[in-house]
Amino acid sequence: MTQRVALVTGAARGIGLATAQLFLEEGWLVAALDRDADELTKAGQTLGQGASLFTADVSDPHSGAGAIADVLAKFGRIDALVNNAGVADFGPIEETDFARWRAVMATNLDGVFLMSQAAIPALKETRGAILNIASISGLRASTLRVAYGTSKAAVIQLTKQQAAELGEYGIRANCVCPGPVRTKLAMAVHTQDIIDAYHDAIPLNRYGTEREIAEVIVFLCSERASYVTGQIVASDGGFDSTGVGLPALRG
Repeated sequence: MTQRVALVTGAARGIGLATAQLFLEEGWLVAALDRDADELTKAGQTLGQGASLFTADVSDPHSGAGAIADVLAKFGRIDALVNNAGVADFGPIEETDFARWRAVMATNLDGVFLMSQAAIPALKETRGAILNIASISGLRASTLRVAYGTSKAAVIQLTKQQAAELGEYGIRANCVCPGPVRTKLAMAVHTQDIIDAYHDAIPLNRYGTEREIAEVIVFLCSERASYVTGQIVASDGGFDSTGVGLPALRG
């Protein structure tokens, strides 16, 4: 049997790296893509055999399409595209100018659209899967996230459009919305007040881990989820069910 190939964007760190690692453990080959060449090289040392590294900026139409071509030249197929690359630029709505807005949209929304469009022909051949990463911030409003939250809400709708139109080719499209995750970046910027507020607001009383999010992603890309498409899955410890507007998150 030919090994399945997963292309994971934003794979140099965090959820993307954890997802790439889990795909490898599940017997997939992995195309790990990131625009940060140095961090990607470091990640490659931990991924080991079965992973190939590709440097590209998903927000650039030519770079993204070129990366898809390079992955196909290397592996000959793509069975799953995980659109994980994203930027988290938070700030008050009145301080969000158009340049800041566009910088967030370019990666978080345009990048998902561009990579998916470029991968569709290959995914038709394998009857593969698209897995988009949105956020709990795309499901409900929160402070400081006018650009980020809007970009992620748009990714949710894009996922539904993809599922509706690509199903006839056997292509499934699903979306995972992580809640607070204990990444190095989050722990570096979250104050103790924010950490305590999340603990109180999340029914499971803790942050998620990168591995826990990866488990959901890989499942939805696998044959175990062969009749699942167009679904928006919040992997958030129950956060979406309990309300919004934490005072500690108002900045």
